[in-house]
Amino acid sequence: MDAAAQYALAYALTTTAGIRAIMPLAAVAIAAHLGILHPPAAFAWLGHASVMWALCAIAGVELLADKVPLLDHGLHFLQIALKPAAAAIIVGGAVHPQNHDTLVLLMVAGALNALGVHSAVAATRAVSTVGTAGIANPALSAAEDAGSIVTLLVGFFAPFLAAALALLLTILLVVLARRVYASLAGARRRARRSV
Repeated sequence: MDAAAQYALAYALTTTAGIRAIMPLAAVAIAAHLGILHPPAAFAWLGHASVMWALCAIAGVELLADKVPLLDHGLHFLQIALKPAAAAIIVGGAVHPQNHDTLVLLMVAGALNALGVHSAVAATRAVSTVGTAGIANPALSAAEDAGSIVTLLVGFFAPFLAAALALLLTILLVVLARRVYASLAGARRRARRSV
């Protein structure tokens, strides 16, 4: 995989990490274990079977916990730090820059990307909770899962397409967050007028 493809893959994976912290990290571990991805020596531990299985188990718990109202908000709070950290590790395992300083810069960029995506996801989830008393949150979570899984699966075989999907997913999240917020703001204004 050439450098441009590595960067496209890293962008797609870090965007996905902004939605699900552990799922893309587990995907990197699986890809490294199967020899699809070849992490630099410092991140070779990602390909070890015990790491791969542990990350897969944690990813499964993350997927299930995100479907439970209230528990999903606690999970999102913990992931304020976890998602950027996972994204930084993903970048370290996916790219082969020419020097250490570039790697650090790319890891920081990946972490910030994941944090930005997480902010859009968390805002949408908070507005959904207020507007629907959390009833719509499992459906939102399932939609996030679907987008994440498709982006991950495409990422290892068509990194540029995955990067485009990740960008589209990010735009959709931002648009959704803005629409949900505008809808709730309109409902509040109507409620104030009727009082």
